[in-house]
Amino acid sequence: MFEAVVAGATDPQIEGVTLVRRPALTVSPAEMLAADGYLLGTPANLGYISGALKHAFDCAYYQILDSTRGRPFGAYLHGNEGTEGAERAIDAITTGLGWNKAADYVVVSAKPTKADIESCWELGAMIAAQLMA
Repeated sequence: MFEAVVAGATDPQIEGVTLVRRPALTVSPAEMLAADGYLLGTPANLGYISGALKHAFDCAYYQILDSTRGRPFGAYLHGNEGTEGAERAIDAITTGLGWNKAADYVVVSAKPTKADIESCWELGAMIAAQLMA
């Protein structure tokens, strides 16, 4: 799923957009401030976002709160059971930040299908296309 999102976001037809990939445990508030948009990916273990993604937001939330309002984001989630709690967490955090949900979440249960992978590609392309200069 990650590779498909990256492939969509780096499609040759998308110009003027640089994709920066950071693991949630290492992304800094400064890097989040420098970004013009966001693609969030997380497993939905135990019905919630990963601890790593939660940690990233815990460390950066108040530092980025006023400066990132209105920025577009998209998200993809993978869970073997319900993802509703993870979706609610992303909604709550990004609503608080004032981010603009620029695409429907890609939510996958069990093994990703070809259609799921295509949806991930489209998600990456859609968010990156919105950022073209």
